[in-house]
Amino acid sequence: VDFFPLTVNYQEKTFAAGKIPGGYFKREGRPSEKETLVSRLIDRPIRPLFVKGFKHETQVVVTVLQHDMENDPDIVGMVAASAALTLSGVPFMGPIGAARVGYINGEYVLNPLLDQMADSSLDLVVAGTQDALMMVESEAKELPDDTMLGALVFAHQSMQPVIDAIIELAEDAAKDPFDFVPADVSDIVASIKKLVGNDIKAAYALTKKQDRQEAIGAAKKKAAEALVASDDNPDGVDATKFGTAFKECEADVLRRDIIENSHRVDGRALDKVRDIVSEVGILPRTHGSALFTRGETQAIVVATLGTGEDEQWIDALQGTYKESFLLHYNFPPYSVGEAGRMGSPGRREIGHGKLAWRAIRPMLPSKEDFPYTIRLVSEITESNGSSSMATVCGSSLALMDAGVPLARPVSGIAMGLILEPSGEYAILSDILGDEDHLGDMDFKVAGTREGITSLQMDIKVPGITEEIMRKAIAQASAGRLHILDEMDKAIDGARTELGEYAPKIETIKIATDKIREVIGSGGKVIREIVEKTG
Repeated sequence: VDFFPLTVNYQEKTFAAGKIPGGYFKREGRPSEKETLVSRLIDRPIRPLFVKGFKHETQVVVTVLQHDMENDPDIVGMVAASAALTLSGVPFMGPIGAARVGYINGEYVLNPLLDQMADSSLDLVVAGTQDALMMVESEAKELPDDTMLGALVFAHQSMQPVIDAIIELAEDAAKDPFDFVPADVSDIVASIKKLVGNDIKAAYALTKKQDRQEAIGAAKKKAAEALVASDDNPDGVDATKFGTAFKECEADVLRRDIIENSHRVDGRALDKVRDIVSEVGILPRTHGSALFTRGETQAIVVATLGTGEDEQWIDALQGTYKESFLLHYNFPPYSVGEAGRMGSPGRREIGHGKLAWRAIRPMLPSKEDFPYTIRLVSEITESNGSSSMATVCGSSLALMDAGVPLARPVSGIAMGLILEPSGEYAILSDILGDEDHLGDMDFKVAGTREGITSLQMDIKVPGITEEIMRKAIAQASAGRLHILDEMDKAIDGARTELGEYAPKIETIKIATDKIREVIGSGGKVIREIVEKTG
């Protein structure tokens, strides 16, 4: 295989909380949204820490066997996965630690209890090694850049005892190291560079994604004909090794061009955002709609308003509750010019939808002020770089078009990083797919003009310093404000009235001594009202 087949499965057993599963089958079935999200949460920081070139099928299974009903099991699950990998002897350059940080009454709180989270203006989950952060996931109530950066530093310092404990455990209990030496492909990389290095460089100068892909494909074919083993060339190199080497060559050409010449794939300056076009009300029959286009990334987002009957029941370990804000993200294969299987949402779609959900939720009106169930659906019609952030922007526009009184509009931007072993680096605003794929960091920041509402980061290399983080957050803030200015051209605040086709809810206060008469014996009167009026 030419990729690392790692699978992480986080699963919650209902017996852990002294419960029997709901529904007819009374047995745990397909993974819940929470289980899928935590599986991703564990996968993201551990994947980059396996030695490059390790291709053995690897599975990490994390099972919640007992729940104290006070702490979210996700942090314990990440620590457990880290410990298991460190003990297993596989070529894993960990261990990692993990921590959740809350921000309550102006102070950081380490691993707050579930009950405390209601008072917290931050829900930040961080994973990292002794030296570096590897993964960040968060939801915040318009916190300033410095507060978010301080939370990251606090989390990294606070998780060190966990890392020390895993190292101590490994000294006693780790298995012998897995006998693995990564294949050296440096000679093949040099040969490819000599043959088609200039062709790859010319391909990356093409602005259109499809033209670029065709030119890179032609360069790869040309190099493969000369280097890969075949009947005509029995002494050639192995096809899988060639594939790995070609990717390395691609990355090297692109990265050096960015570092040395500040020249990006599409010719933009490092901090420039692609052209943006925003439109609202494009589907007049819906309750609210928006089309958000940024370069070659486009999202159609539709807002639908419902009543209390449309709320989603969530059956969680800590209890069953109702959710009145839903955001669903769909990424059809045609959006990247491919034909593919379409079915139920995959892990990536669930993860991207949840990121946008976290970004928008802090700006929603309270249930008392706006008693509707809100569902947003983002259909990605074209994708080349951060469709999740396009979903955030489109969602904000669609909600305002539907007349939902958002506190403030929300926008999002994806940042990238090229970090060379020499310490040279470049921070890129509004990254393309190629820059994400061949870069060292995917850093997504969403927020309003007042502050950050969500931050997600995945780092592929250790060594991201506080200085780099500070610069990335500052550059992201400038990009976020620019995108908000562009969004304002379509709509800059919620419509004062709901759409023609949205359900109308009116609240009537009934005197306490009359409530019995409205409900009636056994609810008879109120049922009659519902049947007559709908």
